[in-house]
Amino acid sequence: MPGTLYLVPTPIGNLGDISVRCRETLENADFIAAEDTRVTLKLLNHLGIKKSLVSYYEHNKAFKGEKIVDRILAGETCALVSDAGSPAISDPGEDLVKQCAEAGITVCAIPGPCAAITALSISGQATGRFCFEGFLSTAKKSRREHLDSLKKEQRTMIFYEAPHKLLNTLEDLRDAFGADRSISLCRELTKLHEEVVLTTLGEAVQRYTETPPKGEFVLVIAGAPQETTEVVPEADAAARVAQLIEAGLSRKDAVKQAAQELNLPKNTVYEIALKIPE
Repeated sequence: MPGTLYLVPTPIGNLGDISVRCRETLENADFIAAEDTRVTLKLLNHLGIKKSLVSYYEHNKAFKGEKIVDRILAGETCALVSDAGSPAISDPGEDLVKQCAEAGITVCAIPGPCAAITALSISGQATGRFCFEGFLSTAKKSRREHLDSLKKEQRTMIFYEAPHKLLNTLEDLRDAFGADRSISLCRELTKLHEEVVLTTLGEAVQRYTETPPKGEFVLVIAGAPQETTEVVPEADAAARVAQLIEAGLSRKDAVKQAAQELNLPKNTVYEIALKIPE
């Protein structure tokens, strides 16, 4: 009978955030798959747990994923952890979960720390609807296409960014969404120097141009304002057509000009113009 893959979230800063259930799952697993075994070993030593560790990260996930799946199919239980936060969220664990699902292996997620949700909850931005966008690509074309696709996104958007890339990312976000768009920069979450800066993209660029950023960031950005279509009353369109006809324009030219001025379909204005007495 196959074993189970457990997704075990680890603290994003404060070691006190590890839950009793997470600790028990790590203790009871046959082995732990870790993004960085050195980071995980420090956590295990803190918890007083000794357990077999295997590395599983972006550049070995194809090969190691198959090995891990084989061990679980043979009956072993695996606990998957990332360096911090919930595994499989902007993390190579996503692929291992897919492999297990395809192999019919049960995957169980243990609730716990997640930087995206922690940042959203304290950001001061709207939380009713949001989308997680993770890290932006470092390739300029992919990065531009990604941001272009979000220009009309009305949900609150969440991004991750490292300090040495933050300024370039803020400049790209400003250029894509406008300098006045609201942003909350959440830094060093759950750590001693936790900070939330609520500002605009334009002001954020200026701030971190003058003061180099430190620590890992979660960027929570307000969505695009809801588009509103101004409805021009029929009487206004009729009045403008009548004025243009009185000024000497033909009905056809008056309809064309009024449609342009009022940003209305020409056919709509024409239907209105037909009601105007000769």
